[in-house]
Amino acid sequence: MSSWFKRKEKGIQTATDQKKDTPKGLWYKSPTGKIVEADELAKNFYVSPEDDYHVRIGSKEYFEILFDNNEFKELDAKLTSKDPLKFEDTKKYVDRLKAAEKKTGLKDAVRTGVGKSLGKEIVISCMDFSFIGGSMGSVVGEKIARGIDYAIKNKLPFVMISKSGGARMMEAALSLMQLAKTSAKLAQLAEAGLPYISLCTDPTTGGTTASYAMLGDINISEPGALIGFAGPRVVKEATGKELPEDFQTAEFLQEHGFLDFIVHRRDLKKKINLYIDLIENKPVRA
Repeated sequence: MSSWFKRKEKGIQTATDQKKDTPKGLWYKSPTGKIVEADELAKNFYVSPEDDYHVRIGSKEYFEILFDNNEFKELDAKLTSKDPLKFEDTKKYVDRLKAAEKKTGLKDAVRTGVGKSLGKEIVISCMDFSFIGGSMGSVVGEKIARGIDYAIKNKLPFVMISKSGGARMMEAALSLMQLAKTSAKLAQLAEAGLPYISLCTDPTTGGTTASYAMLGDINISEPGALIGFAGPRVVKEATGKELPEDFQTAEFLQEHGFLDFIVHRRDLKKKINLYIDLIENKPVRA
């Protein structure tokens, strides 16, 4: 009896650059154990349909979701980090940067694009967690600052999508300087009367939370995102108090006034543009 299933070609056919971190292969399993087909997940804005779990995605996917027809111009695409401190832990920082670039195809942990969203031009800076944990080094700060400069020069709204483990320790104090730099640039954006929408995604922690992530005219988040400054253990030791359950979730933060809205990923484009129209006191686009 011949077998009913025959494989025509041996081996895996997908080219390496076609592969994604999530979903792996043909199926994706959400933390609650729900299994979903990869292409089904992509069609559903990378949200697991059964349990509404928002899978972590990067700038490629957010740009697809927010820019009309995924058409945008990338700003400062070639900017890369130097190693002024000649930092070395288990690996040299320069080698770590090379490895991250090779693995992700990205130059650093943030990308900035300018394009139309619902027919109106906006600037979006979006962080990528896959590049050294979305850590915030000099390039991240510089690209965000230049993105804000571009928005001011061209009188455009600015959107920041944060996803970060915090400051990049290999750049020490240089990394911490980015908090002040980006915050100062956002003050200039506000002086120019231009809208700034901050979207916190899972996870938004450390220096990002302590700077641009919480400075939006409107601060929004995706459901279930982890948002905080330090980890629960550090907070507990510093305050000496028992912490409420889920105290660093988007839902808890909204309840306590840190966030304005929690927005489902399928509504992101519509809502971000609604907030921009409201801030600019313009007719709301359908």
